Amino acid sequence: MKPLFFLYFSLAICCCPTFAQAESPADMISSYRVQHGEGRVVVDSTLTRIAHEQAEAMAAKDKLDHDVLGGFISRVNSAGAGRAAENIAYGYDSFPKTLSQWIDSAGHRRNLLLHGASRVGVASAKSATTGRMYWAMEIAGDYERPKLTTGTKQPAVTKPKPRTGETCRLKILSICL
Repeated sequence: MKPLFFLYFSLAICCCPTFAQAESPADMISSYRVQHGEGRVVVDSTLTRIAHEQAEAMAAKDKLDHDVLGGFISRVNSAGAGRAAENIAYGYDSFPKTLSQWIDSAGHRRNLLLHGASRVGVASAKSATTGRMYWAMEIAGDYERPKLTTGTKQPAVTKPKPRTGETCRLKILSICL
């Protein structure tokens, strides 16, 4: 009887997603975005690294601050995104609680629903001094493709040629008319 119970229990765990694994932050963000007419996001390693660095720095200084590592734009440049946003939080022990707080805040909600976003990175870090949990989320659109040059030169600006053999009837800005 025990082997049969073990078999059924194992099948239930493997086949039921609520038992097998918890929903990831990217999946939770995607679900919220889809409910509000925006596209899904996937985990991006560059954005995750940026979020991790931000969360670690805030935890190390025990300070909630977007600029703890410098300006947001300079930090996300390596992600190659034309549009990006960041949410930060502290004090929540789980991502679902953190996400709920962001959803309840107009500015954070706007970032979660960033139009055209397709990638996300989420990280947390605990302060060694206070035990406070710090969270960071970076969300961005697709990687920007470098602008290609076609190899054609722009026409050079040429100065008007002076009229030879004719007298100027009107001269404006050194141009004979």
